[in-house]
Amino acid sequence: MNLLRRGMIIDVNLEPVKGSETGKTRPCIVISNDSYNARVPVIQVIPITEWSEKKARIVTNIVLQPSANNGLDKRSLADCLQTRPIDWKSRFVRIRGHLQSEELTAISVALKLVFAL
Repeated sequence: MNLLRRGMIIDVNLEPVKGSETGKTRPCIVISNDSYNARVPVIQVIPITEWSEKKARIVTNIVLQPSANNGLDKRSLADCLQTRPIDWKSRFVRIRGHLQSEELTAISVALKLVFAL
């Protein structure tokens, strides 16, 4: 059974990639719902990338400040355009922490833009 929950930040090995996909081992946000996460081996994640002023202006990139709760060590961005499925058993590295509810709400708004929901 998968104990990963929506809003958790986990380190994930995203290699191999193709084209412009985000790669490397990096923190990602579990975004699929908990019912789905508990039953299937594939979950949806949002890669977290390094903060830059240019990237921060993109409306679907959500700024994340480092905190004891989320386990991040520097200001970062949730890149909601790069949402992707992963087989968590083969790509999972470790749990870092979790988002605060207001951060998860901002990500939900960005995902509505990305997927025209």
